Amino acid sequence: MTYDDQNTPSFQTVGSTLRSLSNHAIASPTTQVYNDLRRRIIDLELVPNTVLSRAELAKFYNVSQSPLRESLQRLERDGLIKVHPQSKTLVSAIDVQQLKETQFLRVALEIEVVSRLAETENSDVVKRASMIIRMQEACLNDESQTDMFNEIDRAFHTCLFEAVGMENLNELLVGKLGHLARCQRLELPKQGRMETIVERHREILSAIESGDAGKAAAATRHHLTGTILRISTLQTEYPEYFTASD
Repeated sequence: MTYDDQNTPSFQTVGSTLRSLSNHAIASPTTQVYNDLRRRIIDLELVPNTVLSRAELAKFYNVSQSPLRESLQRLERDGLIKVHPQSKTLVSAIDVQQLKETQFLRVALEIEVVSRLAETENSDVVKRASMIIRMQEACLNDESQTDMFNEIDRAFHTCLFEAVGMENLNELLVGKLGHLARCQRLELPKQGRMETIVERHREILSAIESGDAGKAAAATRHHLTGTILRISTLQTEYPEYFTASD
């Protein structure tokens, strides 16, 4: 495979390389605040039921109330915060039902994406995705790199969508995956979890490169259903992070 022919990058190069994979223009203040708050919620820096003070957030991000308000509205649409008018704003608990619905959509979309890639000329995306896998490998066996690994993991899936010209669809999907993303973050520090993710990515990319759409679809389904099968265990281990069961 292509990624076996390259040396694993050092930690010093991972961040800069990851940034170079994005071709987007500099984001507006609203988008910058939204992106960073969303990252902090997904990475569990801001855990469920954390109170978000608008005054403190405006000071922290050095923005006026207008872009902050728009950012919070976007996060509320994503289901990641609950805004109580004239009261308080809270980080939402993980909603399992919403998680399952968006995961259903994700599996269907990503299977179609990898199938298309396997059926077309794909050398560019193989090269790009191989680089991302090597970056993930650089983070293995280092707990301090867990958040970086998580960011690179999202980059792997994003690059597949971009390769079939579905950037906007990916952006829409990612916005709905906040509950699942937090469950994935809860699992990531567990022994062997990061190694398993890298191996699943290798399997997907190998099938794409070999032109086997069926194998690519099967590998993707296997990869994407892992966390959803362990939700009950996570609810038992972290009950305070989830909405109350009916």
